Amino acid sequence: MVTIKLSLVKSTRAKDGTYKIRLAIGHKSQVHYIVTPYKVSSTSQFINGTIVGTPTAHSDNIKLRRLLDDYESRLEKVVNPNDYSCKELRDLLQQMPSLTTRTTFMTAVSSLCKQLRKEHRDTTADMTEFQAQRFVDFKHGDFFLADMTPTHIEQYSSHLRIKGDSIAYQNVAMNKIRSIINYAIRNGLVRYDIHPFAYYRGMKADPKENDISVDDIRLIRDSVPTSKGMIKARDIFMLSFYLGGINLIDLISYDFRNTDEIEYIRNKTKNTKKSNRKISFSIPPEARPIINRWMNPTNGHLDFHNSGSYTSFKNNTTRSIKHLAIALGIKKAEKVCYYSARKSFVQIGFDLGIPLEVLEYCIGQSMKSDRPIYNYLKILRRHADSAIRQILDTLSTTNK
Repeated sequence: MVTIKLSLVKSTRAKDGTYKIRLAIGHKSQVHYIVTPYKVSSTSQFINGTIVGTPTAHSDNIKLRRLLDDYESRLEKVVNPNDYSCKELRDLLQQMPSLTTRTTFMTAVSSLCKQLRKEHRDTTADMTEFQAQRFVDFKHGDFFLADMTPTHIEQYSSHLRIKGDSIAYQNVAMNKIRSIINYAIRNGLVRYDIHPFAYYRGMKADPKENDISVDDIRLIRDSVPTSKGMIKARDIFMLSFYLGGINLIDLISYDFRNTDEIEYIRNKTKNTKKSNRKISFSIPPEARPIINRWMNPTNGHLDFHNSGSYTSFKNNTTRSIKHLAIALGIKKAEKVCYYSARKSFVQIGFDLGIPLEVLEYCIGQSMKSDRPIYNYLKILRRHADSAIRQILDTLSTTNK
């Protein structure tokens, strides 16, 4: 049986008077050593495989534990270790690539974002890279994933609070860092005894009050803008409302050719554990004229004549909707955005007494943090169709 443990050879003292901590490989009644970068100035500072009594003892012990874990993981990958002598096995373990200690944070970020872009989740990749760079700037440069501890996470969380970032933004930033760490763990880039986010608790933000009233939605629907930008803003906003609060990326990605129904998986949850949550409902008649106005007959996608990136298009759409709301004299117009259609759809439905589970199905998102979406019942298309019809009927039957 092969054993690997942390050891200190008392008879071997360095020229500077220190003792180097080693990995002792025990096999076939022999022991061979691998020298680590860690050392103590006295044999009394290393007891039972643990450094004691030094200023850096805590952090050094964490790193030594990870190094030991790394070599134990390498050993698990060796086929028939009994075919090797102790020295041969020691040399083989040293030659094997590190499974935990060599990968840097930005290397993991690069790998994750490459995967996201393969899945056509460019916006998520861009945001991940942006938040990762902010974290690296805070850390004054890239670092090994294995060196990440809960202390670093708490320090960064405090840094964001002191900077005055909104609670919602802090949560977004921290969740992106968490997603990078979890990706690295899942892909064997790092192992932790204690997850860096083990003690982190995100702050709960107050819900954004960016929903608008039925009268305000009717104002947008019935508006007759003269500029192309405002016409586009009106149509995009109303389409989102008519189609169950559909997200912008899903709206412009959908193929509307030869179909009277919507059936899709949210772009945000594709290739995740929630990827089986398909949303399906009939296209209401109110939406059809707008779809026909903007649909590209070649691919069925809505063509709003955007020549830039999706992020640019999204930002321009948000600004145009806000300007339209201001022009129409809508209350709190500065808070009106594309998301207001989604939020208003849900609020109106809730006020009508439509079951929360049905509304969640329509938008593809749980509105309660303490339970998963669709936990109680199987939502059928007819439930969604009925809910959407009730909500749209509050605007009356007149439509653009």
